[in-house]
Amino acid sequence: GQSFGAFVAAGISLNLVGEANDYVGKGLSGGRLVVRPPADSAIVPEKSIIVGNTVLYGAISGECYFQGIAGERFAVRNSGAIAVVEGCGDHGCEYMTGGIVVVIGATGRNFAAGMSGGIAYVLDEDKTFEQRCNLAMVDLEPLASEDLDNWDEMVTKFVKVMPVEYRRALRETEQAKAAMDMSADIRGDK
Repeated sequence: GQSFGAFVAAGISLNLVGEANDYVGKGLSGGRLVVRPPADSAIVPEKSIIVGNTVLYGAISGECYFQGIAGERFAVRNSGAIAVVEGCGDHGCEYMTGGIVVVIGATGRNFAAGMSGGIAYVLDEDKTFEQRCNLAMVDLEPLASEDLDNWDEMVTKFVKVMPVEYRRALRETEQAKAAMDMSADIRGDK
């Protein structure tokens, strides 16, 4: 039904074997949501909708794992939740201000429209994601290599969606912290 796991607080985990409709995780506040098809189902998760539209609307923290594809406006206005999904419809990460989203499948058009914070990682096996991404406020970056099985091959198929102003703010915060640390070292505060 509608709004499965809305406003779930820290310490609560909901594990749904089945599918959910629109507004899954609306206002998520620290809890954990898992939605997956039944093991004996004929559903092919990476080709099937498992959660509806407007998933994670206004989520502030928590984790979500969806074994399947989300509808339109996935992670809209997400400001702090972490989510993994096997694909999403149009307008993914729209107006996102924080959190981390990993999409290990195709996206619809207009991804990252109005995205001012947070980071999205998108699997782009056919190298067409840039055509579906709204680049008004974000840049696409390659991922750094990690030491995982098969990672050298897979890392080249992901892109990192990073809001331009968010990157600037993170850089300025790091520089200010480094300057404060240096100042403390000079004063002998450490």
